[in-house]
Amino acid sequence: MKKHLLYFFSTLLVLVSTTHISLAHCDTMDGPVVKAAKVALEKGDVTPVLRWIKKEYEDEVRSAFKRTLEVRTKGKEARELADMYFFETLVRLHRAGEGEPYTGLKPAGTPVEPPVAMADKALETGDMKELSTLLTMTMEEGLAVRFKHAREAKKEADKNVEAGREFVEAYVNFVHYAEQLHQIAESSAHHDENEEKHEIH
Repeated sequence: MKKHLLYFFSTLLVLVSTTHISLAHCDTMDGPVVKAAKVALEKGDVTPVLRWIKKEYEDEVRSAFKRTLEVRTKGKEARELADMYFFETLVRLHRAGEGEPYTGLKPAGTPVEPPVAMADKALETGDMKELSTLLTMTMEEGLAVRFKHAREAKKEADKNVEAGREFVEAYVNFVHYAEQLHQIAESSAHHDENEEKHEIH
């Protein structure tokens, strides 16, 4: 159940947020992808970074990793340049796997939206109460705003064509939002069921 709820709220994070924060910290120098890359380079083992990219990019990452290790032996400056090359390659391919464009590595300390920080914290501590509270409030507020607008627009919908169109727009916005929330809830339930079946087998 705990895994199910954490998956649900992690997925919900994408919908209720107003900007593309889903993973925006993955392209920062202190984000999880670069952290994994640093561990891999220090160990001389590419394995820790492979989880962050799709299988179709694995050969490219392995090749970049091998070249990086070779160049790192040629001095401090070469090491820094080689590391940055590997960080950028890895993050670019990670973003490609998400279907998102690569816009460069952001410096360490780049602000991260609260839900993202809370999601990371929840995974580290095993306690998602703070994240759950924030997302539940955000979801309820999102529904309430759309519901109020749709209700008010409906009262005026028959006055003229423009008022009718305003109602339709508000109606679609409200219904689609509710539908998306429901789809996320259903997909998280299926995800939980599949995990249980996998564990049984």
